[in-house]
Amino acid sequence: MVGVIHRLHRLQARLVTIRNGPGAAVLPKDISRIHLEFAAKIDGGHMGPKKFWREALPRLKYWNPAVPMIVNRTTNQEGPATLTVYFRDAASTTEPPPMPSSSFSGHSKAPPPAEGERTVKIDMKNRRSEAILLEFMTNTKAQQIIPTPQEEAQMRDILELKERGEIDRERVRKDLEAERKEKAMIAQAMSEAAAMKAAQ
Repeated sequence: MVGVIHRLHRLQARLVTIRNGPGAAVLPKDISRIHLEFAAKIDGGHMGPKKFWREALPRLKYWNPAVPMIVNRTTNQEGPATLTVYFRDAASTTEPPPMPSSSFSGHSKAPPPAEGERTVKIDMKNRRSEAILLEFMTNTKAQQIIPTPQEEAQMRDILELKERGEIDRERVRKDLEAERKEKAMIAQAMSEAAAMKAAQ
């Protein structure tokens, strides 16, 4: 069983990571929903969209829990990779229709804008996740979250723990390798001794 302290460190690291970094931003009130569509595999220019989905979208969800964010992954590697942002007109009182659930088989296409809505489409294909995020932030005028000094200190501590962990893992790996070699040498020596004894 994983130790309590180890689990606590992992939880703290996860919380600090999801609160800060690419995609940590508060969206304006006029954004009603977001839709992403890209292929499941990275071939054909879908690496950037997949990275945006893995890294930026969880942070956007964390900071904007009331904004529906739907992901439609398809099996068509040649197909589009599009990020659609829906904006609600300030004067509109109409609630947008419910968004479809996310799909891993291409069944949740981006719906047309409802009455009182407009959309901005970002072509994500063959683009790096950083470029996609920059265009998204520019088009939405999202307010980026700046980490507090305490969170920056936590991130430094987490990085330091990670680096120490790598050093410790390498040391343990070398120790185990040396132990295995020593056991193999002892086993070989015993086998040779037994063979010599049997030959006498």
